[in-house]
Amino acid sequence: MTGDVTGDAGNVRAAKGAAQKGAAKGGVRAKGLGRGSVGLLGSAVIGISTVAPVYCLTSTLGPTAGQVGPHMPAVFLAGFLPMLLVAFAYRELNRAVPDCGTSFTWTVRAFGPRVGWMCGWGLVVATIIVLSNLAGVATSFLYLLLGELTGSAGVAALDDNRIVHVVTCLALIAVATAVSYRGMTATKGTQYVLVALQLAVLALFVAMALAKAPAAAPGFSWDWIDPFAVPSFSSFTAGLSLSIFMFWGWDACLAVNEETEGSDRTPGRAALLAMAVLVGSYLLTGVAAQRYAGAGLGDPRTEDNVFAVLAEPVMGRALGALLFVAVLASAAASLQTTFLPVARTVLAMSAYGALPPSFAVVHPRFRSPGRATVVAGAATGVFYAVMSFLSANVLVDTIYALGLMICFYYAITAFACAWFFRAELRRSARDALFKGVLPVLGGLLLAAVFAKTLHDMWNPAYGTGSSVFGVGSVFVIGVGLLVLGGVLMEVMRRRSPAFFRGESLTAATPVLVAEDA
Repeated sequence: MTGDVTGDAGNVRAAKGAAQKGAAKGGVRAKGLGRGSVGLLGSAVIGISTVAPVYCLTSTLGPTAGQVGPHMPAVFLAGFLPMLLVAFAYRELNRAVPDCGTSFTWTVRAFGPRVGWMCGWGLVVATIIVLSNLAGVATSFLYLLLGELTGSAGVAALDDNRIVHVVTCLALIAVATAVSYRGMTATKGTQYVLVALQLAVLALFVAMALAKAPAAAPGFSWDWIDPFAVPSFSSFTAGLSLSIFMFWGWDACLAVNEETEGSDRTPGRAALLAMAVLVGSYLLTGVAAQRYAGAGLGDPRTEDNVFAVLAEPVMGRALGALLFVAVLASAAASLQTTFLPVARTVLAMSAYGALPPSFAVVHPRFRSPGRATVVAGAATGVFYAVMSFLSANVLVDTIYALGLMICFYYAITAFACAWFFRAELRRSARDALFKGVLPVLGGLLLAAVFAKTLHDMWNPAYGTGSSVFGVGSVFVIGVGLLVLGGVLMEVMRRRSPAFFRGESLTAATPVLVAEDA
């Protein structure tokens, strides 16, 4: 595989020449990816899979209920709103510029190379953090499932062995990297099975939880879905931050736009379809779990893994094991699809000269960004292994810092939409609404969450309680990663001045739908 991954010096030179050729033409051109590999359903499945709904639910139902009590479904709706508004921005931008660089490409065209580079960095570093977390969760549930199937507590306890845990994580990362490396055909087929399994088991859980809800359990109230009924603003914002994380990743279906049939329209429709499935799943599961467990859902002793507690009481021992399988499938599926946006963002950044040209090499057989995919996998493995052996607290705090990155690049992209289409906003009411008003509102909401999260992170009590010179370690990690991006940007500015002078990608760059021969 090594030869395929790296290519020879000729491949690198060819990629560099192609990038320069495209830059000379000034076009947002195809990158050599496999066109027409994904349809509407496949694109929506990729978006759903990347979000990992079953994994998100088991890890956030409890903490959200602990913050806002019975108003958890309302917070899910509140978190859905800014994501929906940003999804409209992605849809409109993709119609105009169907480029696999998505946020990077669009913000460069709207605000210039520096803002665009930092937006791309925010997406890349957020994805690396998520990938490492997903690998850890998949490993934990793998051993939990094996323990259930074998009836052996010793097998389940293998996850507590740090060396075994890290080695298993690295193996899962390697498998996910290999599937993504083989292109969209392999990715799509795997995801159909894993996403169907997740949603089927989730539907079964919802039906059984509602059927078995104790007579004394609180009945459904419309207050459950009323965000204004949350008694405390601080509790609401804490729950909202968790809710926003639960929707992150839907934009993966936009990252494969150059490989999608109808690349200008299908990915945007797929994003909205994925969002509809996600919010429906979250609301139904939240209401069902709350009807069954009541106030116990937010018990701090069990809040970090709700399904592990509810699986057997709700579904019985045999069917309860299916819920463990679904969580494992959710984490594994997301681990595999989350490679798609980071690899394609790196590919686009390389194609336009924002990163070294070697990352623009596309595998000649699989038509995938092979080198970028493998580098992303290697970076994820190294990051997780180092953090695991360095400090468990640092690893957890890095995950807490993820929300900052998500709000950062989503908000910039939303504002980029309004600025990019500013000359068209008076053309019609539709243009004003979907290209201006809704994206700006979504950007403002996410910017507010960014500012609030940044303020809260300063307190050492945020996250694991660790601090650096009296400042919360989550703040240090979150801001430190953004500063690191600024440093790397300056390094690339010296190495690739043409991109930062606006010679390869600008606001005036036309869209070229045909690939260079």
